[in-house]
Amino acid sequence: MLADLLRRFSRSREGNVAITFALALVPAIFLIGMGLDFSGAIQKRSKLNAAADAAALAAVTPSMMAQSATAAKTAATNMFSAVAAGASGVTNLNPSISINSTGSGLTRTAVVSYTAGSVNNFPNFLGQTNWSISGTSTATATTPPNIDFYLLLDNSPSMDLPATSAGITAMITATKNAPSNGANANGCAFACHESNPSADNLGNPNGIDNYQLAINLGVTTRMQNLNSATQSLMTTATQMEQQNNVSCPGSQGCYRMAIYTFNTGGINTIQTLTSNLTTAQNSAKNIDVLLVCQNNYLSCNNNNNDTDTDFSTAMQQIYNGPMTTNGPSGTGSSTSTPQQVLFLVSDGVDDNNSGTCNQPLDGTRCQQPVSTTWCTTMKNKGILVAVLYTSYLPLPASGVGSNSWYNQWIAPFQSQIGPNMQSCASPGLFFQVTTDGDITAAMQTLFQQAVATARLSN
Repeated sequence: MLADLLRRFSRSREGNVAITFALALVPAIFLIGMGLDFSGAIQKRSKLNAAADAAALAAVTPSMMAQSATAAKTAATNMFSAVAAGASGVTNLNPSISINSTGSGLTRTAVVSYTAGSVNNFPNFLGQTNWSISGTSTATATTPPNIDFYLLLDNSPSMDLPATSAGITAMITATKNAPSNGANANGCAFACHESNPSADNLGNPNGIDNYQLAINLGVTTRMQNLNSATQSLMTTATQMEQQNNVSCPGSQGCYRMAIYTFNTGGINTIQTLTSNLTTAQNSAKNIDVLLVCQNNYLSCNNNNNDTDTDFSTAMQQIYNGPMTTNGPSGTGSSTSTPQQVLFLVSDGVDDNNSGTCNQPLDGTRCQQPVSTTWCTTMKNKGILVAVLYTSYLPLPASGVGSNSWYNQWIAPFQSQIGPNMQSCASPGLFFQVTTDGDITAAMQTLFQQAVATARLSN
């Protein structure tokens, strides 16, 4: 009988399910507990990552960029604490916040990192009371600099050349039979503005000067284009302020404009420095070429031999005058004076009777490429020099359009004009416009390059 009972017990399978279940229950509970604790740790890490993101962004908001790094760190700390408070079941939370400023404070980088422990619900099964979690968030913002633009515009008679090849041809054709030219008439492309044109025997209809002749012919001159281009520049500057959400004055990224012309004897004020770009735009309507009495005469009582472009004096006066009066060139950050930019537009030929001359003299008249001395002085003081070179037109050696004065006095240094103008400019801030070129587009491009350079250099 005993043997029969043992055989029946050995053949029985009814208790295997319970034994198998009991053996599988321990790892199943372990896996479920680990899954629940892991899922909880992921959720807590997500909440703390959100706190780190919010904290980093809080340090670089537009309003916070105008405040100190210490204030930014406090704002980031407060934001992290507020958001992290919603993450329950966290222990040993240790946030770390660093604020780094570069570019004289115009660029700020906030780095928020943390370490913490996620409290486990099944510590006995996992053998540890919490899992370590960590994260890092970085935010960077750049504030546009405050910039003061000083436009220095050459309005000497040589700038009153037609803006297009067709205009040059029209002026030469209309003036080639002028009585003052004699038998070998070549015509005059320049739309010189004279108060006493009869003294030059121009022979124009109704005794008008070449300036009025160009208007009557519908010829647009470089000077007229410069007038409209300067007005358009104010619109571009206003649009950039609006893109940066700037309200001038008082907020970062404000542009102020001053407009001056120069010819003989120094600068002429069109508009003093102002943040009201509409006012500057209206003032720009007054930009015009120098009015002289007649050939060789600045006024009818002053025979100055046409020395109507005193570049060095103009540079000296604007540097020692309005640019110095308004403070030294700064970084443009909220804690510094504005970045100063000299915006120079010229054909690059100096024509005066004072100072050092490196070309042959026409009596006391010196005609030479512009000197870069004052440009160097300004750049050494942190001023950005943006140069728009309206190319001095090489005239033909003979035939229609030729000019004996040009051939004798300008042609020998024609090849030096452009390089000197480029040397005058700060790196990346040189633009050349030739005949038929678009001065408006060139000025706007150069303006945008100057704004970008001011931000990068600081």
